Formats: sequence, C-alpha cells, structure tokens
Amino acid sequence: MKKIVAAALVLLTLTSAVFAGGKKESSGKVTDFTMFITMPGSEKNKKNDIKDIIAEKYGVRVNETWLTGQTAAEATGTLIAGDEYPDYIDSDDMTLLVEAGALIPLDPYLEKYPEFRDTWFTQAEWNKFVQPDGHIYWINPFGNTFGEDKSTTHNDEAFWIQVRVLEWAGYPVIKTMDQYFDLIERYLAANPTMADGTPNMGYTILCEDWRYFCLENAGQFLAGYPNDGSVLVDTKTFKIGDYNTSEDTYLYFKKLNEEFKKGVIDTEFATQIYDEYIAKLSTGRVLGMVDQWWDFAYTVNDVFKVQGLDELGCNYVPLGLTTKEGMVQRWHTYGDTVNQASGIAITKDCKDPDKAFDFIVKCAMDQELLNLRFWGVEGVDYLVDANGLFYRTEEMRVRCADTEYKASHMCDYSYFPQWHGMSRDGINCMQPGEQPSEFQQNMAAPLKACFAAYGADNYPDMVGSVKGEELGPWFPMYSFSNNYTTATPGGIAWTKMGQVKHEWLPQVVMAKDFEATWNAYMKEYKACKPEDFLKEMQADLDSVLKANGLK
Repeated sequence: MKKIVAAALVLLTLTSAVFAGGKKESSGKVTDFTMFITMPGSEKNKKNDIKDIIAEKYGVRVNETWLTGQTAAEATGTLIAGDEYPDYIDSDDMTLLVEAGALIPLDPYLEKYPEFRDTWFTQAEWNKFVQPDGHIYWINPFGNTFGEDKSTTHNDEAFWIQVRVLEWAGYPVIKTMDQYFDLIERYLAANPTMADGTPNMGYTILCEDWRYFCLENAGQFLAGYPNDGSVLVDTKTFKIGDYNTSEDTYLYFKKLNEEFKKGVIDTEFATQIYDEYIAKLSTGRVLGMVDQWWDFAYTVNDVFKVQGLDELGCNYVPLGLTTKEGMVQRWHTYGDTVNQASGIAITKDCKDPDKAFDFIVKCAMDQELLNLRFWGVEGVDYLVDANGLFYRTEEMRVRCADTEYKASHMCDYSYFPQWHGMSRDGINCMQPGEQPSEFQQNMAAPLKACFAAYGADNYPDMVGSVKGEELGPWFPMYSFSNNYTTATPGGIAWTKMGQVKHEWLPQVVMAKDFEATWNAYMKEYKACKPEDFLKEMQADLDSVLKANGLK
C-alpha cells in the first residue's frame, strides 16, 4: 500500500502543476481558519494536498479538530467556560453557545447571498433555524439533494448483518427481529470462527454517550414508525406517543436479554467506547448490530476493502425489521431531512467572518470545489471518459480507501455544506458513492451477489421501507428535543430520562431476571416525569401543524 501511495503522490505533483496553471486565483492571501466539531473524526495531516490546492484557489484553509476524551457537552462547556472559540464550530449544544454569546448571527449574511439562501433551504426550512431572539446562528450542512435523488446508501438506522451470513443461509427473507437473531444464532453455531481462526461474535451494541441510540430507540422502528428520534407521532390524531414504554420496545429489550443469556451478544458491550466498537467491527468478526450508516461505514468499509475482508463477505447490509410479520416499516427515510438542531456556525472570535461565510457558500455552490472535496484531483483520484463521466480505476478505489492516503491527500471538509444527487454538469453525481457505475464497481463479489439475490440495486432497496409517503412538516421531532435545556420542566425531564436510560438499559439487557429489572427500570423512568417532556413536544408539534395550516 505504501508503494501505491508513493506512486500516487508522484503523479499528484505533476497533476497539481497542470491544475494550478488554470486555477482561479483567490482574492488575497490564504486565511487559516480553525474549526471544532463535537464528533470523533480523523484529522488531516498538516501537509494535505487537496487542502493546499483549495487554499491556493479559494484563499481559505480550515484546520479541523475533533472530539477526543470528552463528551460533546463537556467539550462545549469547556469552550464556554474559557470564553475562547475557534473560527467555526459544529456542536450538539448550539443553544448553549447562543446563550453564551459565542456565535454571530448569520441572517445578515444570508441576505448578501440570496442564491445560496434560496437554493440551500426553503423559507419554511430556514424558519426552523430562527432562534428566540429572531436570528439564525447555524446552517445544517447535510441532507440536501441537488437535482435527481441518486441515493445508493441507507444513511439511516437499521439492523445490519454481514452478507456472508445471508449467503450461508441461502439468502432467506428476514422480516422480523426474531428471524434476524435466529439466523445469527444458527450461523454462529455452525461457524464459531472465521477462516483464520478468529472467533466470530454474533452481535454487539454501542451505548457510549449520545451514540446509545444504537441501543435505545429501535423500538420506534420495530413498531413501524420513522425516525422522529425522541417520540412517536400518530399521523391520524397528531398526538405524541412515548416509544420507551411501548409494547414493541418491551419485546425488543426482552429479545436482547434472551440473546445475551445465550452468549450471542458481546459481553463487553456496556463498557466499550466508540473507538473500541469500530475496531471490533473492523476485524470482520461481528455478524450484526443496530447502527446508522454514517456512524460506522465510512471507516469500517474502507478497512474491509484495504484488508480484503470485503471479498470474504464481511460487508454489512441493512434489514428493515418489525416485531411481527406483515407490518409496514419505515426504517429508510426517502427525501431530504432537515435537522435544525445543529450545524456549522461562525463564532465571535472568528478572525474574518465575511471570508468565513463566503467559504461556506462556496462549499455549497462552487462545483469545482465540490469535485475537489469528494472526487479529488482529476487524473490522480478519478478519470473522465469521452462522455464526461467520472470513474475510478480499481487502484484508485483502493488508494482512496487507505487511511494514510486520505489523511495526506484527500480533504472533504465533511462538516461544510455538501450535496447528494446530481452534479451541476448533469452527468455525474456529487459524490462517488452515488455514481451508479462506481457504486457497482466498488462492491466486492459477495456484496454484489447478495444484492442480486434480493433483487436490490442499492442499500435502500435492501431495507425495503414503504415508499410514496410524504413526511410531515414536523419531521424529525428530534430537531426540537435536541435543543431542549433544563430551563423548562420538559427539558429537565428529557435530561433525566436520558440519564436513567443510560444507566438502566444495559442492565436490562444483561439482567438475570428480566421482568424484575424491566419493572425497576420503568419505575425509575416514570419518576423522571416523562409527561412533562411529552407535553412540550406536543406543543412543538401543534405549533408546526398550526404554521402549516394543519390545525
């Protein structure tokens, strides 16, 4: 792999010279901005090829730092306590930053860039970002499609399973949670180890910090609801419901408890941190888990490709399960989802707010910049055929999956605005993973065979969620709950509910006496006064319904 990387960098030197010769010169010196993202991530090398090319062309270099050793709330609290901020920030606690006076209003800048404003969100969508003081302070960079929807990935939550398990069983139809775990049990009994002797693991669970959604919220999906995240919304009565106390959630945790007692579930799940979880998945030994694609796939799939584990059938595919057969399920969200709870913001300490916002706009509106961020350098990271179609050779695909190469060469600025869908050239997709030819070529043989066996063209087809339903203007409700603070009774209840679930749900899974432990958990949960939280969520839902003429 080091020889491949070295050869590519030699080629890059030649290509960059040609590229620079026809570049659009930036208007002035390069400004080095800092950005902090309250998510774990991989930092780029100080010397990064595409970051430098972007700096030369656009006059901006962004040095990103990611969450390490703290929770998102702790890291945000530390910044607020010190009253010193990076130029950009994306935090899960944006309202706290607004209350601390850490962020500058962005609505005046939106007026200066009407093309961006009118393209990125509708007015109704922008209204969701308006804070109580009447200003907009952040812009969510995700969930937007340009032109035709070309989605190939299921970026949402699912029960994931390795294709080698499905292949072994003859590609059975799996519709329920019970069928899923029955298959894993049978495979594990017949295949206790991988070919090299590594012990297989049936199922693991991530429940660290805010990522405990991998443990706690599957009940809403198993009941057939979409990902409103914190509550259920009855679309006939427009009433808020609590999935934490539902029959489907009870059955889900009862099943996890049964599987834990059988030795199917990872005995270390309750204490593993995110890095340990990703390392465990990256070995290829874990048969299944619940997670969202973005939380594991971009790292794990690259490791599989570099190590050849994809050719052994270790890739994961998503299954949209319910508690009983015949139920409609909504694990996959079709169309764009606007999450107004967080996004990229410019702080009061930013050295040049005008230039910082201008770069946000360029990241969304300049197609050449988007190509650099997601496709890389032409001739090095992709080629162009006679019809203008971008494609990669197998060598390029392997190289672009290599951790070292990504750190020293690629620069996607992943928390700046990005599109899915079609490029402005009308030929290519914004991102390589959605380019139909690249999507198919980048798949290992076992994954291709799995898709073919189920008649699926992509990951959403594998999930098989109901199509044609229009999501309500309130969706997703977690955009409201994510901004709750302890300033209200509902916010206090929401905080306590999270603390109780963090403490009790792992115990429920591992309990010797499930019923007794579940009842003890329910007693603690109800003591949090979830009714206060549900009442405020109902008020938020009613407000949206009224604003949209639905009530």
